[in-house]
Amino acid sequence: MSTAAGEAARRRTFAVISHPDAGKSTLTEALALHAHVIGRAGAVHGKAGRGATVSDWMDMEKARGISITSAALQFAYRDAVVNLLDTPGHADFSEDTYRVLTAVDAAVMLVDAAKGLETQTMKLFAVCKHRGIPIITVINKWDRPGNEALALMDEIAERTGLQPTPLTWPVGIAGDFRGVLDRRDGSYRHFTRTAGGATIAPERVMDADSALAQEGDAWTTALEESELLEETGAQHDQELFLAGATTPVLFASAVSNFGVAALLDTLVDLAPAPADRPDADGKPRALDDPFSAFVFKVQAGMDTGHRDRLAYIRVCTGVFERGMVVTNAANGRPFATKYAQQVFGRDRETIETAYPGDVVGLVNASALGVGDTLYTDSPVVYPPITTFAPEHFAVARAADTSKYKQFRKGMDTLAGEGVVQVLISERRGDGAPVLAVVGPMQFEVASHRMEHEFGSRISLDHLPYTVARVTDAESAPEVAKARGAEVMTRPDGELLALFTDKWALRTLEQNKPHLTLTPLVAAQLA
Repeated sequence: MSTAAGEAARRRTFAVISHPDAGKSTLTEALALHAHVIGRAGAVHGKAGRGATVSDWMDMEKARGISITSAALQFAYRDAVVNLLDTPGHADFSEDTYRVLTAVDAAVMLVDAAKGLETQTMKLFAVCKHRGIPIITVINKWDRPGNEALALMDEIAERTGLQPTPLTWPVGIAGDFRGVLDRRDGSYRHFTRTAGGATIAPERVMDADSALAQEGDAWTTALEESELLEETGAQHDQELFLAGATTPVLFASAVSNFGVAALLDTLVDLAPAPADRPDADGKPRALDDPFSAFVFKVQAGMDTGHRDRLAYIRVCTGVFERGMVVTNAANGRPFATKYAQQVFGRDRETIETAYPGDVVGLVNASALGVGDTLYTDSPVVYPPITTFAPEHFAVARAADTSKYKQFRKGMDTLAGEGVVQVLISERRGDGAPVLAVVGPMQFEVASHRMEHEFGSRISLDHLPYTVARVTDAESAPEVAKARGAEVMTRPDGELLALFTDKWALRTLEQNKPHLTLTPLVAAQLA
């Protein structure tokens, strides 16, 4: 086996996804803690003494206690190398989550024990299913009052079409989390709380007789429910899991570090390693082919002292070596990788080599954009990363006209990162670009960063449009004349037709069916 293929077999690259406030960043901390990457876990909403999570680095994230950007963490566990991509849970930032999902081989879906499958969770399930990404489900916050375990299994099956196959089963009802029955060997794993959940929670493994003596009826109930699951065929089958038909389930409390070690072991044992990746023509590119990768995220402002721009790449084939000169398939130009780093929240470490499945941060990557393919020797282009259909629009203007140069630089940077889509309208001219976003909180992020990173405070005038479609040069003139419609141009040359509401769009489609009005692909999924 080649070096690239051999190292790829050790990789587990996955994302943590869920509805807002389900505990993703807390779980990220807990996983890093169990892998001995950090000494103490921190959580934005934790108890006194717990700091901000290392994966949430923006000031707004710390102030609000939510993840706005995605963070990439890499650590060794057992004989594996784990690449963990934390993602925003807030629906307003679902486009960033979608981009991250193009770079992973599996997903960990967090479900709040009390709230069950929420709206954003369902959208992300749909994206994972579309992309063929196997899902491991974690029922989180079992230390708080919530739904019955069996009812949650029914909800997952009915609403996602995936058959849940629990690997562990809770001993004690939600809110009385004592430990779990390991359904694979029948043992009992008893958890012991630690102060503030800041350190690894000790686990004591007991046999069934000892568990019965200690837990009594709670153990008996867990056994009976596990037997019921077995009768309904809820047993793990690796082929069905990888095919996206089933989802292994674990019960946990990320804030208390209960059940986290089991998740790490499950990821290493069950999650797929990187495989041959198809190019834009659908032809698989072998792991041991020459180096290739694609940019799935661009982020500026991570280092306030340097104002640099960092491009996250997912290595697909071959071996990455720092300093190598690669070709950007988008324009055929060379790009030197002198400054390559692993990124752990705000902390960085220079990386010399990387293998398929790894995520590398390329610094000073102003020439790279989301979706760009990088390669050496053998040309390749990976499929483009589709964009979400924006639903909120606002005209941006520099509040201080003397800061127009900073205003333009900031707009170009945010557009290149994908923080917002920046559209140009002939009605308003280049000096008043239109910001297009999935959710209104993206406006807040853009305004905050324009003021604090680029020194150009902006004013926003909101527009009445709510629906966007892709159109073409032939259709644009007629679309622009329609009532409640306007055509704008993206920096990539794509023409977007904006409508005040779905009825305005429907009327035009019915009256002039020859016009090109195509939904943005990702919008249909999430």
